[in-house]
Amino acid sequence: MPKPVKASFGYRLRRIQRDLPVADCKALPELGSGVYELREPFDRNAYRVIYVLKLRRAIYVLHAFMKKSKSGIGLPQADVRLIRLRLQRAQAVDSEDENA
Repeated sequence: MPKPVKASFGYRLRRIQRDLPVADCKALPELGSGVYELREPFDRNAYRVIYVLKLRRAIYVLHAFMKKSKSGIGLPQADVRLIRLRLQRAQAVDSEDENA
């Protein structure tokens, strides 16, 4: 990702960690409870960061990518499958015993 895009996402993720409002954030309930998308237009491209907020230990970034969908505004199915897989892993990691 271009540096300005990474900086914007980093700034907004830090605000999310501090429970502050962020610009251009969208809930994605079709992917799971507490899953959100940050969007960033840059140089005629569309960049996305998908993260999950409603876990105990952390905010987990599930996927970051340049959107190349040719099917309109929806996410490509390959990205959806990857996000769901990473969400399952984040939920497993988040629920592990801290003392294990």
